[in-house]
Amino acid sequence: MKIASLAQYLLPHRLLSNLAHRLAYSKTPWIKQNFIHTILANFDVNLAEADNSDPDSYESFNAFFTRALKPGARSPDADPRTLILPADGKVSQCGNIEIGRIFQAKGQDYTAAELLGDPEMAKAYANGVFMNIYLSPRDYHRVHMPWTGTLTETLHVPGRLFSVSPGTVADVPRLFARNERLVCHFDTDFGPMCSVMVGAMLVSGVETVWNGVNIPEYADAPKRLDYRGKNIRLERFAEMARFNYGSTVILLFPEGAVQLDEFEHQAPTVLGRRMGLRLV
Repeated sequence: MKIASLAQYLLPHRLLSNLAHRLAYSKTPWIKQNFIHTILANFDVNLAEADNSDPDSYESFNAFFTRALKPGARSPDADPRTLILPADGKVSQCGNIEIGRIFQAKGQDYTAAELLGDPEMAKAYANGVFMNIYLSPRDYHRVHMPWTGTLTETLHVPGRLFSVSPGTVADVPRLFARNERLVCHFDTDFGPMCSVMVGAMLVSGVETVWNGVNIPEYADAPKRLDYRGKNIRLERFAEMARFNYGSTVILLFPEGAVQLDEFEHQAPTVLGRRMGLRLV
């Protein structure tokens, strides 16, 4: 294991992330501008796509990081049978779920039950397919719906906040099943669908369109919210949630419902482009 990954076991994850949260929401000009311009100097951020292209006009670093895109900057694949990529980023992994196990990196995997925090809910995905997309600091940080669905419940699962950078993912066993995360379950016309928003080191928040800020506060015990009967229906391509700073979204689909296209490891993703095809 690399020293940088090993050191993360010793770091006070939540303390550091709470500090990052306070700094991210600071409206003090020199604080927010220093963070914003550090990102612009070190990552290939395309501000020409942003609805607001003036970096100094954002009220906070978080406002900059969760910025909206210009209308028309992204559009859904024209074929209504296709599932669409939910975010800009890179493919960390994708493929088949093998008897409930999800591939993380060479020599490493984790179970759907561990990821979802609920063995019963995981049964629907035992031999399904998954897509794992890593959002780097340069990316648009809003996550959208790959397919139309009605929200049934969420589960906020407590955990650590390891980095989700490719190097750490390759080193830390079961990383995505260990980090703090928000599991979002949807009912669709092909059956259940799950979108997991995975927190990470210095990621100060996960916010949903139906419930506002969900993380932080960080959880000490699993927190389940039931949305059945609330009629929260999100259309294909609609915004679902957003991250502060880079992280990972993992999508799960049941067996026989979806055929994912082939994606190479670390292939770039663009919100709205084709991810696969609905089969049923």
